[in-house]
Amino acid sequence: MATDRRSLLGLGALALAAPTLARAQASAAPSTIEVMDLWPGKAPGGEKVTVTEQVILRKPGGDPNDTAFLNVTKPWLTMRRPAKPNGAAILMIPGGGYIRVAVSKAGGPIDAWIADQGVTAFVMDYRLPADGWAAGPDVSLQDAQRAIRLIRANAGKWGLDPERIAVTGFSAGGHVAARLATRFGVETYAPVDAADRLSTRPAAAGLFYPVVTMTAPHAHGSSLKSLLGTNPTDAQRLAVSAEHDIPADAPPTFIAAAADDKVVPMENSLMMFQALRARKIASELHVFESGGHGFGLTGPAGVAMPWPALLDAFLKRHGLYA
Repeated sequence: MATDRRSLLGLGALALAAPTLARAQASAAPSTIEVMDLWPGKAPGGEKVTVTEQVILRKPGGDPNDTAFLNVTKPWLTMRRPAKPNGAAILMIPGGGYIRVAVSKAGGPIDAWIADQGVTAFVMDYRLPADGWAAGPDVSLQDAQRAIRLIRANAGKWGLDPERIAVTGFSAGGHVAARLATRFGVETYAPVDAADRLSTRPAAAGLFYPVVTMTAPHAHGSSLKSLLGTNPTDAQRLAVSAEHDIPADAPPTFIAAAADDKVVPMENSLMMFQALRARKIASELHVFESGGHGFGLTGPAGVAMPWPALLDAFLKRHGLYA
Protein backbone atom coordinates (compact mmCIF):
# COMPACT_ATOMS: atom_id res chain seq x y z
CA MET A 1 0.00 0.00 0.00
CA ALA A 2 1.16 3.48 -0.64
CA THR A 3 1.20 6.20 1.94
CA ASP A 4 -1.26 8.49 0.20
CA ARG A 5 -4.34 8.15 -1.90
CA ARG A 6 -2.86 9.59 -5.08
CA SER A 7 -0.07 7.06 -5.21
CA LEU A 8 -2.50 4.28 -4.37
CA LEU A 9 -4.76 5.26 -7.22
CA GLY A 10 -2.19 6.25 -9.90
CA LEU A 11 -2.28 5.43 -13.61
CA GLY A 12 -5.28 7.60 -14.29
CA ALA A 13 -8.52 5.89 -15.19
CA LEU A 14 -7.26 2.44 -14.34
CA ALA A 15 -7.11 3.52 -10.73
CA LEU A 16 -10.76 2.89 -10.33
CA ALA A 17 -9.58 0.23 -8.45
CA ALA A 18 -7.41 -0.20 -5.76
CA PRO A 19 -4.76 -0.35 -3.27
CA THR A 20 -1.44 -1.67 -4.22
CA LEU A 21 0.34 -4.25 -2.17
CA ALA A 22 3.41 -3.23 -4.00
CA ARG A 23 5.68 -0.82 -2.28
CA ALA A 24 8.27 -2.75 -0.33
CA GLN A 25 9.09 -1.63 3.17
CA ALA A 26 11.27 -3.36 5.72
CA SER A 27 9.42 -5.23 8.44
CA ALA A 28 10.32 -4.47 12.02
CA ALA A 29 11.40 -8.09 12.27
CA PRO A 30 13.22 -10.00 9.53
CA SER A 31 10.95 -11.92 7.18
CA THR A 32 11.44 -13.72 3.90
CA ILE A 33 9.34 -13.80 0.73
CA GLU A 34 8.83 -16.79 -1.57
CA VAL A 35 6.83 -16.88 -4.82
CA MET A 36 4.95 -19.92 -6.14
CA ASP A 37 2.53 -20.70 -8.96
CA LEU A 38 -1.10 -21.27 -8.00
CA TRP A 39 -1.68 -24.08 -10.46
CA PRO A 40 0.62 -27.03 -11.22
CA GLY A 41 0.19 -26.48 -14.98
CA LYS A 42 -1.99 -24.16 -17.01
CA ALA A 43 -4.86 -22.56 -15.14
CA PRO A 44 -8.22 -24.19 -15.93
CA GLY A 45 -10.59 -23.01 -18.63
CA GLY A 46 -8.08 -21.15 -20.76
CA GLU A 47 -8.84 -22.77 -24.12
CA LYS A 48 -10.22 -19.51 -25.56
CA VAL A 49 -7.85 -17.13 -23.81
CA THR A 50 -5.69 -15.19 -26.27
CA VAL A 51 -4.44 -12.31 -24.11
CA THR A 52 -0.77 -11.80 -23.27
CA GLU A 53 0.11 -11.09 -19.65
CA GLN A 54 1.69 -7.71 -18.94
CA VAL A 55 3.45 -6.21 -15.94
CA ILE A 56 3.51 -2.41 -15.78
CA LEU A 57 4.47 0.28 -13.33
CA ARG A 58 1.40 1.69 -11.64
CA LYS A 59 2.90 5.15 -12.04
CA PRO A 60 5.18 5.78 -15.05
CA GLY A 61 8.68 6.43 -13.78
CA GLY A 62 7.68 5.46 -10.27
CA ASP A 63 8.88 2.90 -7.76
CA PRO A 64 9.97 -0.20 -9.73
CA ASN A 65 8.28 -2.40 -7.11
CA ASP A 66 4.95 -0.56 -7.50
CA THR A 67 3.54 -2.76 -10.25
CA ALA A 68 0.26 -3.97 -11.70
CA PHE A 69 -0.47 -7.15 -13.64
CA LEU A 70 -2.83 -7.08 -16.63
CA ASN A 71 -4.31 -10.00 -18.60
CA VAL A 72 -3.06 -12.46 -16.00
CA THR A 73 -2.53 -15.96 -17.40
CA LYS A 74 -0.24 -17.49 -14.78
CA PRO A 75 -1.48 -16.46 -11.31
CA TRP A 76 0.85 -16.78 -8.36
CA LEU A 77 1.07 -16.57 -4.60
CA THR A 78 3.76 -14.94 -2.49
CA MET A 79 4.46 -16.08 1.06
CA ARG A 80 6.06 -13.79 3.64
CA ARG A 81 7.34 -15.85 6.55
CA PRO A 82 7.52 -14.09 9.93
CA ALA A 83 10.65 -14.27 12.03
CA LYS A 84 8.56 -15.86 14.81
CA PRO A 85 5.51 -17.56 13.25
CA ASN A 86 2.50 -18.30 15.45
CA GLY A 87 0.86 -20.80 13.10
CA ALA A 88 -1.79 -18.43 11.70
CA ALA A 89 -1.95 -17.26 8.09
CA ILE A 90 -3.73 -14.53 6.14
CA LEU A 91 -4.41 -14.66 2.41
CA MET A 92 -4.37 -11.12 1.01
CA ILE A 93 -6.24 -10.29 -2.22
CA PRO A 94 -5.33 -6.93 -3.80
CA GLY A 95 -7.63 -4.82 -5.93
CA GLY A 96 -7.57 -3.42 -9.43
CA GLY A 97 -11.20 -3.01 -10.47
CA TYR A 98 -11.07 -6.41 -12.22
CA ILE A 99 -9.11 -4.56 -14.92
CA ARG A 100 -5.71 -5.37 -13.45
CA VAL A 101 -4.20 -6.64 -10.20
CA ALA A 102 -2.28 -4.00 -8.26
CA VAL A 103 0.37 -6.26 -6.77
CA SER A 104 4.11 -6.86 -6.61
CA LYS A 105 6.20 -9.93 -5.98
CA ALA A 106 8.33 -7.73 -3.72
CA GLY A 107 5.61 -7.49 -1.08
CA GLY A 108 4.52 -4.32 0.71
CA PRO A 109 3.91 -2.67 4.06
CA ILE A 110 0.67 -4.46 4.90
CA ASP A 111 1.98 -7.99 4.45
CA ALA A 112 5.07 -6.85 6.35
CA TRP A 113 2.84 -5.61 9.18
CA ILE A 114 0.96 -8.93 9.17
CA ALA A 115 4.28 -10.80 9.46
CA ASP A 116 5.22 -8.54 12.38
CA GLN A 117 2.23 -10.02 14.24
CA GLY A 118 3.74 -13.49 13.77
CA VAL A 119 1.20 -14.32 11.04
CA THR A 120 2.37 -15.79 7.74
CA ALA A 121 1.17 -13.48 4.96
CA PHE A 122 0.20 -14.70 1.50
CA VAL A 123 -0.51 -12.26 -1.34
CA MET A 124 -2.37 -13.50 -4.41
CA ASP A 125 -2.22 -12.51 -8.06
CA TYR A 126 -5.33 -13.68 -9.91
CA ARG A 127 -6.92 -14.02 -13.33
CA LEU A 128 -9.46 -11.49 -14.58
CA PRO A 129 -12.98 -12.20 -15.81
CA ALA A 130 -12.95 -10.21 -19.08
CA ASP A 131 -10.00 -12.15 -20.55
CA GLY A 132 -11.95 -15.07 -22.02
CA TRP A 133 -11.69 -17.69 -19.25
CA ALA A 134 -14.37 -20.37 -19.33
CA ALA A 135 -15.37 -19.62 -15.72
CA GLY A 136 -16.26 -16.02 -16.64
CA PRO A 137 -17.14 -14.03 -13.50
CA ASP A 138 -16.01 -16.91 -11.26
CA VAL A 139 -12.44 -17.08 -12.55
CA SER A 140 -10.96 -14.93 -9.77
CA LEU A 141 -12.89 -16.97 -7.21
CA GLN A 142 -11.33 -20.12 -8.70
CA ASP A 143 -7.89 -18.68 -7.97
CA ALA A 144 -8.87 -17.66 -4.43
CA GLN A 145 -10.23 -21.14 -3.70
CA ARG A 146 -7.08 -22.69 -5.12
CA ALA A 147 -4.90 -20.34 -3.04
CA ILE A 148 -6.47 -21.22 0.31
CA ARG A 149 -6.37 -24.92 -0.58
CA LEU A 150 -2.69 -24.63 -1.48
CA ILE A 151 -1.97 -22.98 1.87
CA ARG A 152 -3.87 -25.73 3.70
CA ALA A 153 -2.18 -28.49 1.73
CA ASN A 154 1.25 -27.18 2.73
CA ALA A 155 0.36 -26.20 6.30
CA GLY A 156 2.51 -28.94 7.83
CA LYS A 157 5.54 -28.02 5.76
CA TRP A 158 5.16 -24.32 6.51
CA GLY A 159 4.36 -24.67 10.22
CA LEU A 160 0.76 -23.46 9.90
CA ASP A 161 -2.50 -24.51 11.50
CA PRO A 162 -4.86 -25.32 8.58
CA GLU A 163 -7.81 -24.20 10.72
CA ARG A 164 -6.35 -20.72 11.30
CA ILE A 165 -6.22 -19.25 7.80
CA ALA A 166 -8.04 -15.95 7.22
CA VAL A 167 -8.59 -13.89 4.09
CA THR A 168 -8.40 -10.14 3.55
CA GLY A 169 -9.36 -8.26 0.39
CA PHE A 170 -9.07 -4.69 -0.81
CA SER A 171 -11.46 -2.90 -3.19
CA ALA A 172 -12.24 -5.37 -6.02
CA GLY A 173 -10.06 -7.83 -4.11
CA GLY A 174 -12.57 -7.34 -1.31
CA HIS A 175 -15.22 -8.70 -3.64
CA VAL A 176 -13.07 -11.76 -4.35
CA ALA A 177 -12.46 -12.21 -0.60
CA ALA A 178 -16.15 -11.75 0.25
CA ARG A 179 -17.11 -14.36 -2.33
CA LEU A 180 -14.45 -16.73 -0.99
CA ALA A 181 -15.93 -16.25 2.49
CA THR A 182 -19.50 -16.88 1.32
CA ARG A 183 -19.15 -19.30 -1.62
CA PHE A 184 -16.89 -21.91 -0.03
CA GLY A 185 -19.63 -24.48 -0.55
CA VAL A 186 -19.51 -23.97 -4.32
CA GLU A 187 -17.02 -26.01 -6.35
CA THR A 188 -15.89 -23.69 -9.13
CA TYR A 189 -13.41 -26.03 -10.87
CA ALA A 190 -12.61 -29.71 -11.28
CA PRO A 191 -9.87 -30.95 -8.90
CA VAL A 192 -6.36 -30.94 -10.32
CA ASP A 193 -4.52 -32.57 -7.40
CA ALA A 194 -4.90 -33.67 -3.78
CA ALA A 195 -5.00 -30.08 -2.51
CA ASP A 196 -8.37 -29.63 -4.18
CA ARG A 197 -10.00 -32.05 -1.77
CA LEU A 198 -9.53 -29.50 1.04
CA SER A 199 -11.98 -26.90 2.31
CA THR A 200 -11.96 -23.36 0.93
CA ARG A 201 -13.65 -21.79 3.98
CA PRO A 202 -11.48 -19.14 5.67
CA ALA A 203 -11.47 -18.90 9.47
CA ALA A 204 -12.18 -15.15 9.27
CA ALA A 205 -12.44 -12.43 6.66
CA GLY A 206 -11.35 -8.79 6.48
CA LEU A 207 -12.87 -6.56 3.78
CA PHE A 208 -11.42 -3.11 3.11
CA TYR A 209 -13.37 -0.53 1.06
CA PRO A 210 -14.76 -3.58 -0.71
CA VAL A 211 -16.71 -3.94 -3.89
CA VAL A 212 -19.67 -6.04 -2.70
CA THR A 213 -22.85 -5.64 -4.71
CA MET A 214 -23.46 -5.74 -8.45
CA THR A 215 -27.00 -4.40 -8.06
CA ALA A 216 -28.09 -0.83 -8.75
CA PRO A 217 -27.49 1.84 -7.59
CA HIS A 218 -24.30 1.00 -5.66
CA ALA A 219 -22.45 -1.35 -8.02
CA HIS A 220 -18.89 -0.31 -8.90
CA GLY A 221 -19.04 0.41 -12.62
CA SER A 222 -15.74 -0.99 -13.86
CA SER A 223 -16.04 -4.13 -11.74
CA LEU A 224 -19.57 -4.75 -12.99
CA LYS A 225 -18.57 -4.31 -16.64
CA SER A 226 -15.51 -6.54 -16.30
CA LEU A 227 -17.49 -9.26 -14.55
CA LEU A 228 -20.70 -9.28 -16.55
CA GLY A 229 -20.36 -7.07 -19.61
CA THR A 230 -22.57 -4.15 -20.54
CA ASN A 231 -26.11 -5.56 -20.24
CA PRO A 232 -26.28 -8.10 -17.40
CA THR A 233 -29.61 -9.46 -16.24
CA ASP A 234 -30.82 -9.01 -12.69
CA ALA A 235 -30.20 -12.72 -12.08
CA GLN A 236 -26.60 -12.39 -13.28
CA ARG A 237 -26.07 -9.38 -11.02
CA LEU A 238 -27.41 -11.18 -7.97
CA ALA A 239 -25.34 -14.29 -8.67
CA VAL A 240 -22.09 -12.33 -8.18
CA SER A 241 -23.29 -9.97 -5.44
CA ALA A 242 -21.42 -10.99 -2.30
CA GLU A 243 -24.21 -9.87 0.03
CA HIS A 244 -26.64 -12.30 -1.62
CA ASP A 245 -27.21 -15.83 -0.28
CA ILE A 246 -24.80 -15.68 2.67
CA PRO A 247 -24.54 -19.13 4.31
CA ALA A 248 -25.29 -19.64 7.99
CA ASP A 249 -21.70 -20.78 8.59
CA ALA A 250 -19.95 -17.84 6.95
CA PRO A 251 -16.81 -16.83 8.89
CA PRO A 252 -16.53 -13.84 11.25
CA THR A 253 -16.04 -10.77 9.08
CA PHE A 254 -14.35 -7.41 9.67
CA ILE A 255 -15.24 -4.53 7.32
CA ALA A 256 -13.56 -1.12 7.05
CA ALA A 257 -14.29 1.77 4.70
CA ALA A 258 -14.17 5.56 4.57
CA ALA A 259 -17.23 7.81 4.38
CA ASP A 260 -15.49 9.97 1.77
CA ASP A 261 -14.73 7.10 -0.64
CA LYS A 262 -15.42 8.49 -4.12
CA VAL A 263 -14.51 5.30 -6.01
CA VAL A 264 -16.49 2.43 -4.47
CA PRO A 265 -19.68 3.61 -2.74
CA MET A 266 -19.40 3.08 1.00
CA GLU A 267 -22.89 1.58 0.85
CA ASN A 268 -21.23 -1.62 -0.39
CA SER A 269 -19.73 -2.08 3.07
CA LEU A 270 -23.05 -1.29 4.75
CA MET A 271 -24.87 -3.82 2.57
CA MET A 272 -22.38 -6.55 3.43
CA PHE A 273 -22.58 -5.81 7.14
CA GLN A 274 -26.38 -5.79 7.10
CA ALA A 275 -26.49 -9.08 5.21
CA LEU A 276 -24.07 -10.73 7.64
CA ARG A 277 -25.99 -9.37 10.61
CA ALA A 278 -29.26 -10.73 9.20
CA ARG A 279 -27.65 -14.18 9.14
CA LYS A 280 -26.30 -13.69 12.68
CA ILE A 281 -22.68 -13.93 11.49
CA ALA A 282 -20.18 -12.34 13.88
CA SER A 283 -19.20 -9.14 12.12
CA GLU A 284 -17.76 -5.71 12.74
CA LEU A 285 -18.03 -2.56 10.60
CA HIS A 286 -15.87 0.56 10.82
CA VAL A 287 -16.64 3.60 8.69
CA PHE A 288 -13.94 6.23 9.10
CA GLU A 289 -14.72 9.90 8.57
CA SER A 290 -11.92 10.24 6.04
CA GLY A 291 -9.48 8.01 4.21
CA GLY A 292 -10.84 7.98 0.67
CA HIS A 293 -10.40 4.87 -1.40
CA GLY A 294 -7.29 2.76 -1.12
CA PHE A 295 -6.05 3.74 2.33
CA GLY A 296 -3.31 1.58 3.73
CA LEU A 297 -1.58 1.75 7.08
CA THR A 298 -1.83 5.52 6.68
CA GLY A 299 -4.52 7.75 5.21
CA PRO A 300 -4.35 10.49 2.56
CA ALA A 301 -2.58 12.98 4.84
CA GLY A 302 -0.02 10.43 6.01
CA VAL A 303 -1.81 10.01 9.34
CA ALA A 304 -1.86 6.49 10.78
CA MET A 305 -5.17 4.71 10.24
CA PRO A 306 -6.81 2.93 13.21
CA TRP A 307 -7.80 -0.24 11.38
CA PRO A 308 -4.64 -2.34 12.05
CA ALA A 309 -5.24 -2.38 15.81
CA LEU A 310 -8.96 -2.98 15.29
CA LEU A 311 -8.35 -5.86 12.90
CA ASP A 312 -5.71 -7.34 15.18
CA ALA A 313 -8.16 -7.33 18.12
CA PHE A 314 -10.93 -8.84 15.97
CA LEU A 315 -8.77 -11.69 14.68
CA LYS A 316 -7.47 -12.47 18.16
CA ARG A 317 -11.01 -12.42 19.56
CA HIS A 318 -12.00 -14.99 16.95
CA GLY A 319 -9.07 -17.29 17.65
CA LEU A 320 -6.79 -16.68 14.69
CA TYR A 321 -3.85 -16.07 17.04
CA ALA A 322 -3.23 -15.17 20.65
